[in-house]
Amino acid sequence: MLLSDIGSMRIMPTSVDGSIAVPLNRKKEAQLPKQCFGKSHVPLSPAVRAGDFVYVSGQVPVGSDGLVVKGGIAEQTEQVLQNVKAALALAGCTMDDVVKTTVWLEDARDFGTFNTVYAKHFSKDPPARTTVESRLMIDIKIEVEAVAYRPV
Repeated sequence: MLLSDIGSMRIMPTSVDGSIAVPLNRKKEAQLPKQCFGKSHVPLSPAVRAGDFVYVSGQVPVGSDGLVVKGGIAEQTEQVLQNVKAALALAGCTMDDVVKTTVWLEDARDFGTFNTVYAKHFSKDPPARTTVESRLMIDIKIEVEAVAYRPV
């Protein structure tokens, strides 16, 4: 085979034995629309379902009164995780459905205390997690976003 022949080649899937694999006739699956749950005073949805996944926007330590909770990293982490739980519930999910979280801490020195509170909410089969130190958009110590998996 010449290098010039490669551009005209058609790639065909093959079986383990090298024979050409014939695609199975699949029933056409209906496309599920994106669903948004909850309202916010900023342009975002607290939770969005896309197929079997639910994406929870970054939750901050704001109580039902709309104010940042008083206290340190322990109190703020508890409030944030309660807010994650509430956003998940809007889409019919629980904390057990969470497969990935991303956590932003204002101060890396708060990691130990944060981790202790976080572990109480994910004691069995905890999700994958990324935790970084970052300057946050408002004067808070933590923000958490989550991805949940719950087949429709």
